[in-house]
Amino acid sequence: MKVNTLSGRFLVLTTVFVVLAEVLILLPGLANFREDYLQTRLERAQIASLALLTTDMMIEPDLEQELLDNAGVYNVVLRRDAVRQLVLSSPIPQPISATYDLREEPFVNLVRDALAVLADPQNHVIRVIGDPVQKGGLVIEVTLATQPMRLAMIESGLRLLSLSAVVSVVTAFLLFFLVRRLMVVPIKRVVAHMAAYAAAPEDARTIIRPQARIEELRVAEEALASMQHQLTAALRQKERLAQLGQAVAKISHDLRNILTTAQLFADRMEGSDDPAVQRAAPKLMGSIGRAINLCETTLAFGRAEEPPPKLEPFDLAGLVAEVIEGEQGLTAAVDFLSDVPPGFEIHADREQLYRVLSNLARNARQAIEATGKPGTIEIGAGDEPEGWWIRVQDTGPGLPLKARERLFQPFSGGVKKGGTGLGLAISAELVRGHGGRLDLERSDETGTEFRLHLPRPLLLAGDEAAV
Repeated sequence: MKVNTLSGRFLVLTTVFVVLAEVLILLPGLANFREDYLQTRLERAQIASLALLTTDMMIEPDLEQELLDNAGVYNVVLRRDAVRQLVLSSPIPQPISATYDLREEPFVNLVRDALAVLADPQNHVIRVIGDPVQKGGLVIEVTLATQPMRLAMIESGLRLLSLSAVVSVVTAFLLFFLVRRLMVVPIKRVVAHMAAYAAAPEDARTIIRPQARIEELRVAEEALASMQHQLTAALRQKERLAQLGQAVAKISHDLRNILTTAQLFADRMEGSDDPAVQRAAPKLMGSIGRAINLCETTLAFGRAEEPPPKLEPFDLAGLVAEVIEGEQGLTAAVDFLSDVPPGFEIHADREQLYRVLSNLARNARQAIEATGKPGTIEIGAGDEPEGWWIRVQDTGPGLPLKARERLFQPFSGGVKKGGTGLGLAISAELVRGHGGRLDLERSDETGTEFRLHLPRPLLLAGDEAAV
């Protein structure tokens, strides 16, 4: 995991805060342990001294030493009724190095003194002053060695450190997992959609569908989806305008020729009762009609804004049946066959796919009719590893070589006389919007075959676990 990523930086910050929490837990724990240790020694010393004060008899030195060893101190001084009395005593191995009064010790000093004990491995003798328990006197003083206390503090600190480390690691892991789940994964999903959209702006599958449950991320996804829809429409409009500009010169030339012919016939019609006018009238109407059709088709292509496909599952066999029914009623010389299994389900925009298949079937029908011979058109479909394929093939005369070279370019790939060549260009664009492609598999004297390749729904990073 890289440090400059959001997950990496959060992990570093989590580690820093865990260490800080360990320090904040460990220091007060050591200070409290040292204070409890000294208070325990005072209480034990008080109990030993009170047991001695209950009798006026002298005790044996061995018994006195045993009492001091059990209390863990060298001397015990108890002040009762304003009288300071050395109750228990034994030889001190070295001079007293420091005195600590637990009655007025602030917490900061307790922490400081605890750290001082841990930092000094040497054994020292210290004096500790405190209040007797149960009002057993005014003041009690003891002297003791620091080395046993230091060892006990180290042992307690290790136990506390281990426990707090386990708690901190579990807490840090839960925080890291939750933040990654609630923030990092949705953000990665947005980034993945942005990258995929940048690579293929025409592919509608790369347009993000807002799914986040966190309000801020939901707003960001909705804004991104709106921007992607607008940009896709703008790119398509720009592409069409560029193609329209390339075709302007050719359209102007063809339109001029058509209108020139119409003008010649119109000149002959003016003020003339010549019977030839009656024969020329249909030609004039045909020329004008072709001119109007060419202009309207061109303008319609320049203004068109294809919406992004609505990708939904549907039965392809039913759609193919509709396409065949629409074309079969227009001719009796062409047989239509469907090789799509019943219930064959794909994921696409049903209306746009109907336009594509209808256009291919219509082109095939018109090509067969132009030969004056009967023919067959077959539409089939099947699965492939990446998605689905749809085949439209006919037994027509095939496409000319010139048409095949610029088949999917507007105003260039038309075969039928008077056609604009926009049908296949629009069909290819609709298929690209699905993230697929439209290919010409073959075209010869035995017929023509087009094949559509449609991919399965695109799942980007985080889509399955979107918040």
